[in-house]
Amino acid sequence: MPLDARSTTVRVPKAGELIAASLRRQIITGELEAGEPLPNEAALMDHFGVSRPTLREAFRILESEGVITVLRGARGGARVQAPDGSTAARYTGLLLQYRGVALADVYRARTELEVAAVGSIAADPDGRVDRLHEVVESGEALFDDPRAFASYTTEVARVIMELGGNETLAILASMLLDIMEAHNALFLSTRTEAERPGAAVALRANRKLVQLLRSGEPGAAETFWRRHLDSVERYMTGDSETTLIEVLS
Repeated sequence: MPLDARSTTVRVPKAGELIAASLRRQIITGELEAGEPLPNEAALMDHFGVSRPTLREAFRILESEGVITVLRGARGGARVQAPDGSTAARYTGLLLQYRGVALADVYRARTELEVAAVGSIAADPDGRVDRLHEVVESGEALFDDPRAFASYTTEVARVIMELGGNETLAILASMLLDIMEAHNALFLSTRTEAERPGAAVALRANRKLVQLLRSGEPGAAETFWRRHLDSVERYMTGDSETTLIEVLS
C-alpha cells in the first residue's frame, strides 16, 4: 500500500505528559479527591519508574491546568484541587485578545446564551423561578455598594444559566462572565457616581423577568431579556471599538 506523500511524523508524548495524563484521569474520575494530597515524590517516582525532574514536569503541567497546587519547601507537596473553570477562562480571554475581539462581541455571545436559558426556564418553570426570585431579591440590599451590586448582577446571570439546565452552555457562559467582571471593575473605576448604571433599573429588569417567567409567557420573557441585555451592552460598550486587550491586560 503506497504511503501518503504528506508528512507522517508522529509526536510521541514525553514521560512527564503521560504521568500527568494518568494523574489527571484519577482526579477527574474522583479516585483522587479535591483537597487530598498526592503521594510523596519518592513514592510517585517509584510507582511510575521515573526521575524527579520528569515527575516535576508532570506536576508543572497539572498545576498549569489548575487541578493541583504544589507547595515548595520541607513541608511542601502536591495537593488535588477541583477544576473551577478559571484556567479555561484565562485561556479563552487570551485567545480572544490575540484575535482582537471587540468587547461588544463578548456581550452579544452572552446575550445569545442567556436568552436561550431563559427560554428553557420558561418552558419548565416549576421550582426554578423560585430559585431565581431568591437571588434577584438579594440585590436590593446592595444599592449603596456599586462593586457588590455589579457582582450581584453577574450572579443573577450565572444562576439563569445554571437554571437553564445545560451544563456545557453554563460553563461557556461562566467564562464570558469572568471576562465581563473584569470589564465591570474597569468601568466602575473610571466613572463618577453619577455616571454609573442605576442599580434600581437593573433590579426592576430582574424582577420583570421573574414576573414574566411566573406568568407563563416564554416568548415575552425571552424578548424582554434580549432587549434588556442589548441595552446593557450599549451602555457598557457604547460605540467604542474597545477590544479585550484593553480590558484584560
